[in-house]
Amino acid sequence: MLLRHSHTSPYVRKVMVLLQETGLIDQVTIETIDGWSEPDALTAENPLSMVPTLVLYDGQTLFDSPVICEYLDRQHVGRPMIPPTGEMHWQVLREQALADGILDAAILIFMELGKRPEEKRWDWWLDLKRRAIERALDRLETDLDTLGDRIDLGVISIAVALGYLDLRGAVGDWRTGHPGLADWFDAFEQRPSMIATRPPV
Repeated sequence: MLLRHSHTSPYVRKVMVLLQETGLIDQVTIETIDGWSEPDALTAENPLSMVPTLVLYDGQTLFDSPVICEYLDRQHVGRPMIPPTGEMHWQVLREQALADGILDAAILIFMELGKRPEEKRWDWWLDLKRRAIERALDRLETDLDTLGDRIDLGVISIAVALGYLDLRGAVGDWRTGHPGLADWFDAFEQRPSMIATRPPV
């Protein structure tokens, strides 16, 4: 399999952490590519020109990190990263959705601040996205006991989202007001899978 990759994409990092945790990393060739430049190789596989994009053994492609993660989770023999049934199935998917929502908002903030001229920035929009992130962090702090020492796609997604907040600083010091979540993340990011996938500073 071939994974179209970016070092700073948190969605790619989520896939990479899952590959590390499931032992599938040696079955995937990693190719770094710039989706913003719309390269022919990527747009032929994914008309959205976005990473991650996974090219399968038969040449078919998958894109969007939840889809890729679900596919990969069915390719290994260990404990599933997405529990197949029951309450935990929905909890893990809910956590992934919350974490991806944090990422969506943080990326929009980064684009607004980093790409749009200062005189054209929309403060109302920035505040709206920051409030969404803050509410999500508050929820995670409240639900901290449910994270525990699990290793699944839910907690991987959360850890990757928190790491991206550190990378881009979308809401400043997110640890303030979320001490339990900060302690959990500081421990989780010491996992070999997180260390191996840290983006360049």
